[in-house]
Amino acid sequence: MSHEVRAARWSLLVQFALFGLIMSSWLSRMPSIREALDVNAAQLGGLLVVGGLGSLTGAMTIGVIVARFGGRRALLAGTIGNVVGFGAIAIATATGDVRFFIVGAFVNGFCGALVNVPINTNAAEVEHRIDRAILPHFHACFSIGAALGALVGAGFAALHVSITVQILAVLTAVTVTRLVLFRPATALTLQVPVTTETGSIHAEATKHRDRGAVRQALGAWREPRTLLLGVVLLAASLAEGTATTWLSLAVVDGFATAEAAGALAYGTFVGAMTVFRFLGTPLIDRFGRVAVLRVSGVATFTGVLVFVFSPSLATAWIGVLLWGCGAALGNPIAISAASDDPAHAGPRVAVVTSFSTVSALAAPPLLGLLASEVGARNAILVVAAVAVVSFSVASQARRRPLSPAAVPPRAAPEPTRSS
Repeated sequence: MSHEVRAARWSLLVQFALFGLIMSSWLSRMPSIREALDVNAAQLGGLLVVGGLGSLTGAMTIGVIVARFGGRRALLAGTIGNVVGFGAIAIATATGDVRFFIVGAFVNGFCGALVNVPINTNAAEVEHRIDRAILPHFHACFSIGAALGALVGAGFAALHVSITVQILAVLTAVTVTRLVLFRPATALTLQVPVTTETGSIHAEATKHRDRGAVRQALGAWREPRTLLLGVVLLAASLAEGTATTWLSLAVVDGFATAEAAGALAYGTFVGAMTVFRFLGTPLIDRFGRVAVLRVSGVATFTGVLVFVFSPSLATAWIGVLLWGCGAALGNPIAISAASDDPAHAGPRVAVVTSFSTVSALAAPPLLGLLASEVGARNAILVVAAVAVVSFSVASQARRRPLSPAAVPPRAAPEPTRSS
């Protein structure tokens, strides 16, 4: 492994962890935010929807942005945008002005896509260079970062530090670290060519002037394989997101147990998912994406059924473990498959991740309506149904050959770049 690839790998592992940390640290202080803004739970929920709308807007436009300006500029814009977004939220919590919160939530939602797609395409490029499955490691680091963010929030709360100070402290630390790691994290994709109607050219040098690249980004929405990989990612996101939103409640209501048991069940799910993202990658190398994706679908399906129909909490715990393992690899496998051709990786990853955004926006309210009719535990059966759909389209994750214009990075001469 070359020094450049090794530096990119470690820089991106940290970038994923920082992404999870900055997004979860402030969300763990929702009671403080509610108090600072002087709103009730329903009003706060409505304000958070604005962030979801920002995420959806970003997901629908990031493909064009990356094609037009390049992933490195998109990542830099997302980093700077987070400064604006979290700065606005800090002002909102300090002054109680909801208008600043609305602006900050939308900007942060939009910038989430500006960060998410570039770090995933760069991580996929590292995977191509190493020639073995490691993308799940990056997603595991996101989970670890999210857990650390929750601990950071809990620590600041225990010390009675205001949410405003916490937001500014975390924002400063994360932004400085992101900027330090910015160049090594994005170095590899500077060498990846982009296919246009006039041939192959170095992406970052001319991508922002190339209208053909924008048409390529829009064309990714017409590719059946890319859309079906989006379905795979939607199923994986639904499996993970449903556990985040509803698992603890389903345990408490479904088994008439204490709230601590519900929190522990969710912790078990996250732990199983994170560990399997580290330990499951050799299975992808040995058996291939399709087989692992199908087994993941079976594990999710079985785990949800065991959890929903289990007569006891002890047995349901087995279902939670299976569910967590099943949800671990679908997301990184779908993104890795969408990145098979580095020349088209940005637009295709943008398309498949938009399915995840739609899942995050639509699933909580829809499952909430279903839970009000049949109970939270039974509502989770939707995850099992979607796992069947994911199983049926898993063959789309099979590795595809590069486009004729895309020269494999290992065979391409390294371009000379001025400092």
